[in-house]
Amino acid sequence: MLDLAHMRAELARHYDLAPSLKLAEQTSDIWQGMSRVVPFPDWAIHAPYVVAINRLKAERDAVILGHNYMSPQVFHGICDVVGDSLQLAVKAQEVKASVIVQCGVHFMAETSKVLNPQKTVLMPDMEAGCSLAESITAEGVAQMRARYPGAPVVTYVNTTAEVKAASDICCTSSNAAQIVAALDADTVIMLPDQYLAQNVAKQVPHKRIVWWEGSCIVHEQFTAKELREFRDWNPDTRIIAHPECPPDVVAEADYTGSTSGIIAYVGREQPQKALLVTECSMASNIADAHPKVDFVGPCMMCPYMKMITLEKVLWSLHTMTTPVDVAPELIKGAALAVERMIEMSRQVAV
Repeated sequence: MLDLAHMRAELARHYDLAPSLKLAEQTSDIWQGMSRVVPFPDWAIHAPYVVAINRLKAERDAVILGHNYMSPQVFHGICDVVGDSLQLAVKAQEVKASVIVQCGVHFMAETSKVLNPQKTVLMPDMEAGCSLAESITAEGVAQMRARYPGAPVVTYVNTTAEVKAASDICCTSSNAAQIVAALDADTVIMLPDQYLAQNVAKQVPHKRIVWWEGSCIVHEQFTAKELREFRDWNPDTRIIAHPECPPDVVAEADYTGSTSGIIAYVGREQPQKALLVTECSMASNIADAHPKVDFVGPCMMCPYMKMITLEKVLWSLHTMTTPVDVAPELIKGAALAVERMIEMSRQVAV
């Protein structure tokens, strides 16, 4: 666990991190990407960290990968590549830098390491986990294989390298239905997200899909009753849900899709009002790109994603900690499952 008092004292010795209106004005071009959700006085607090991190990135030959659920100052301020799990997996293979800093949760850093075993992958806070990744082990995969002999295992990327290595192919919420449909099997094991599996089963009715009973602590909190009540109160709002939500929640939505799908939908449709039934930062991070869209609540915050802060990223680059390691015997199998996903995604996209 990070010693925050020590970290802050050490950073103060090496960097001037006091709030600065001067730096805020000098970096106003960066702030413009989040001006609807981050007031300019707050940007004066974040700007010194952003300047220090972006300078240190060049010194360390580092690239920062950021998930869509990062807070706006991280997402817009320091990330070189942003996207959902599939986009980050694809881009992780393409980066030229020798150091990758993962602004996301631990399984994402493992995926980057699996795809780039020769690179240094840094995780700003090793405690940033994931309820889905923690819900299953390789033993659980073996149990499902024993229960459904011969059925291929499609594993969500929100899992550890150990679980990926025990699987046949990975998927993300953006390609799960296409991958399941393309497999030459009548029965398909999907894990660990029970709700994603149930929602995919509705899209691919000619397949028998069986699942593990894991779930996301963010998306499982939404209820169909809440959405119905919200729609009654404001019928003009477009409800847009993530497929990690329970099926009855998805049934209430006007559109369901991955984080990249949600972004594309909002950009294409430009609804007057939109309720994003997913993690809070999704709306914050795309608000300035869609000034005509009024993003309304409620939303749920992922406590793990919010553990990644500017302060911790600066510390990570300053000290080159904490490097993520994956056992060599797991890398080959896990990489194969992820690479199969990427290749199949390209095939079904054609």
